[in-house]
Amino acid sequence: MSTPLPYRNGNEVKLLPDELIVTKTDPTGHISYANRVFMRIAEYPEDALLGKPHNIIRHPDMPRGVYRLMWKTLQAEQEFFGIVKNYTATGNYYWVLANVTPDYGQNHKLEGYYSVRRPPSRSAIDAIIPIYEQMRQIEAKESKASAPDVSMQWLLDEMKRREISYEQFVLQLNGLTPASQGRTK
Repeated sequence: MSTPLPYRNGNEVKLLPDELIVTKTDPTGHISYANRVFMRIAEYPEDALLGKPHNIIRHPDMPRGVYRLMWKTLQAEQEFFGIVKNYTATGNYYWVLANVTPDYGQNHKLEGYYSVRRPPSRSAIDAIIPIYEQMRQIEAKESKASAPDVSMQWLLDEMKRREISYEQFVLQLNGLTPASQGRTK
């Protein structure tokens, strides 16, 4: 199946606790590598993924502001952590804890992006759903052009109110810390 079915309330597909989804994209976000776990979970054959925009799996429940934050983070040459709901080719969905990192080659030239995804905790999903619902409500009241920035700013303000960054929030929800991820920041 090469294109997803129209949005519907599908069934949740779950990654096994030790499974990792790995993809690589070019600098424009087009898939250049997808591991077998990704193909199985997303229900796409390899030839339907390679060369396609990674947002082929973007679930309509995901606020655009989260992706705006991701791209701003990546453009600042930093890695991004987020909880993401994705869409399968048959209309099902799955949640992931995503870690996206820029991939630089010689002379610090951007080659693309690596993304490693693992299953998030159920409590993390339950905690993020109302935040994403609020962001989508904000986006629905804005123009298409301004919606991602407005909802991203709401998310940043909400995290500031909680005295935590979005990245720290996501990692804490999953029982992780930047140090436990082998990061030095």
